[in-house]
Amino acid sequence: MRAVVTGGAGFIGSHLCGRLLEAGYDDVVCVDNFLTGKPENVAHLMGCEGFRMVPCDVVHGLEIEGSVDAVLHFASPASPADYLRHPLATLRVGAEGTRHALELADAHGARFVLASTSESYGDPQVHPQPESYWGNVNPVGPRSCYDEAKRYAEALTMAYRRSRGTDAGIVRIFNTFGPRMRPGDGRVVPNLIRQALDGAPMTVTGDGSQTRSLCYVDDLVDGVLRMLGSSIGGPVNLGNPHEVSMLELAHWIRRLTGSHSEIVLVPLPADDPKRRRPDIVVAGAELGWRPRTPVEDGLLRTIEWFVEGMERAGALAEVPAPASPQSGLAVS
Repeated sequence: MRAVVTGGAGFIGSHLCGRLLEAGYDDVVCVDNFLTGKPENVAHLMGCEGFRMVPCDVVHGLEIEGSVDAVLHFASPASPADYLRHPLATLRVGAEGTRHALELADAHGARFVLASTSESYGDPQVHPQPESYWGNVNPVGPRSCYDEAKRYAEALTMAYRRSRGTDAGIVRIFNTFGPRMRPGDGRVVPNLIRQALDGAPMTVTGDGSQTRSLCYVDDLVDGVLRMLGSSIGGPVNLGNPHEVSMLELAHWIRRLTGSHSEIVLVPLPADDPKRRRPDIVVAGAELGWRPRTPVEDGLLRTIEWFVEGMERAGALAEVPAPASPQSGLAVS
């Protein structure tokens, strides 16, 4: 069995490459242009039999010699900071990159899985969000380069499935966190952890009441592998229904890190969703999947990974003893 993972040196992609090898794939081809992925994310796999790293921008094509049994298309900037910095690259990988990945899968009769996103729902007016909800997306706003790229990628995937019979499926990934997130990638969990460990002000956008639902990366990858092993088209939501406000999350991370950082409010970005929580009934019924890692356990593992990295870099600030678990939610 041979799998091709685009974006394989990214946060989720690197975990996926490792799990595919563990699952018994003989050959895992990791494709990445390193726009936001990092070679060090897969450095631990470089000596593994069956793993191969191919530097490549899938926007310009995806040619893999030999047989291919699975194509998992995870190539794309995924954090607001990244896709706002690279809007054209984000749109192109969602359009041309997706087409090239689909062509590869179609040519080999391989199973194709598209990594789509909860951003397909935009700033939702239905809560929680089921797959049947069409979303509330600003098609010309600053976030549209990512939202519409993924919505187009979904439409293209279903067109290949319907018109060519390509064995293609879509997963909509909700907020996911864990080791190998870049400290400065702009997403809330790494931002807050790094600020807390640095003793810097912990920034929360808006009034902090907006919510996200956080899924640990190991659980997310398990859902992706179940989708890979199925024949359903989806889309299927993958995420943790445990919903938390951003202000609660900041206090939670401050307590777990033992930081005394001040929590400060900053302006809310344009089109930032107010609430986000997946309806995972379809994932449970079709894939037998649900997240199993408690959010606090995942946060502790992620904090530990950040601490180890900062210690290696000699950048870890003196962190005081943990605050009381009963810390209130007032901004301090």
